[in-house]
This record gives sequence, structure tokens and C-alpha cells, in this order.
Amino acid sequence: MSSVHAVKRAHAHLAWDNSLPPAVRIRSGDTVAFDCLDASNGQIDASSTPAAIAAFDFARLDQVNGPVHVDAAQPGDVLQVDVLAIAPSVPWGWSAAIPGFGLLADAFPVPALKIWHLRDYEAGAGYAWFDEPKGIRIPLRPFAGEMGVARAAPGPHSTIPPYTTGGNIDTRHVTAGSTLYLPVEVPGALFSMGDGHAAQGDGEVCGTAIETSVRATVRLTVIKDAARTSVVKTPHFSTAPASKSGAVPEEYYCTTGVDPG
Repeated sequence: MSSVHAVKRAHAHLAWDNSLPPAVRIRSGDTVAFDCLDASNGQIDASSTPAAIAAFDFARLDQVNGPVHVDAAQPGDVLQVDVLAIAPSVPWGWSAAIPGFGLLADAFPVPALKIWHLRDYEAGAGYAWFDEPKGIRIPLRPFAGEMGVARAAPGPHSTIPPYTTGGNIDTRHVTAGSTLYLPVEVPGALFSMGDGHAAQGDGEVCGTAIETSVRATVRLTVIKDAARTSVVKTPHFSTAPASKSGAVPEEYYCTTGVDPG
């Protein structure tokens, strides 16, 4: 019988580092509930203005919660992360253009901030108005931008880029019902997650995500089967079946290409 464990907001760290002590230790197949602040680490709230973006302490951004030590995990294994549930934990989120940060930094030299009001968000669905008078709204599909395990190379390693072991993968398809597969490089795997999003486009570039605090529940299972471990060398994921109007529900298995650069 599996157990349920909890990782609190206080169990946060700002770098991937295999020397960090575990927040919790679990067995393969156990479930972990996470309570994560948004990527600003509390520097933005529902009343913030663009002045808060200009005053950002970048050293505090993109914290993750954990790490979780999975007893059976050894280098060469694969950690299967089943996302059982994820939802915003507050009724608001934010998007921003941050000067000097991101792919389109040169195009947005002035800080900008939008506070979104999340409707019917508690179950991980709902919407946010983009333009209520025009009837334009954004459906919520929450996920965690940061999901990863510790690297074998001594740390610390920034949480800003993705790695072959996961990290800031920002993949909007890894939401409730989806499964993420991560190659394990250190004993215990040392899984962490954070950077909650209420919604996002295909790739997070300069304000394309609604950042928010989230609560998530994941099941962590160690895979030792050679047929799987020989294939999963970067983050792989399978999506939850999602039906479109008039279409048969489809499920996808996806590989990723990641580069810290």
C-alpha cells in the first residue's frame, strides 16, 4: 500500500544540487503532495505594479520544492512522475515582460505586468478573462514548469535552464493525467518541482504564461526495466487523453530536446 507525503513551501531550494538533504524520503510508488509558491518566490502579489518587476531580486526567482528521495532509485534508472492533480492555490496569477530576461528581451525594454483573476480554478480548470467586454477568455490548464531530478555533476546548477534530468522544461502538456519520465543520475533521484502556471502557450517566452502558486499531487515510481532505461536519456512524457469535439480521444508519447544554453 502506497503512502502519502507532503512537501511544504518551506522545503524550497534555488539550485539543483545533489548534496541537498531530502525534504522527505519515500518508497517507489508513494504519492507526494506539493505546495509551491509562484516563480517570483513571493515577490509579486495580486496588488503589484510594474515597479515590482523593476525591483526583482533575480537570485530568488524560479525556486523549486523538495528534494524527494525515492529509496529504490539508482543511477541508470528512470523516475516515472504521474501527475495526479494540480491546481492554482490562489485566485490570481501574473504575466510580465522583464527587461533583460528571456528570448525577446530586446523587444521589451520596459517592465510590464498583468495580474490575472482566475475563475473556478480550485479543481484545476476554470478560466481567466483576457478581455471581458469582448468575451475573450483564457482556459486554465495548470502545470508545473519545473520538474526534475538532481544532476550527477556537483552543484549548484541554476534552476533557470532545462537539463537532461529535467528542470525548467516549461511543457504545458505535463498537466493532470500526464506522466513525465526522467533519467536518474544520483541515488534517490532527488525529485523537485515548482514554477506553477495556470496556463501557457507552446513555450514560455516573455509573458506567455500565467504564473501562479499551485498545489500538486504526484506519484513517483522507479523504473528499472532495461527497455525503458536505455531509451529515456532526456525528459520524456505521455499526455493525458484529451478529446476534441467530434474526435476520438488521443494520447501522445513525446521526447524532448533540451540544452542549458
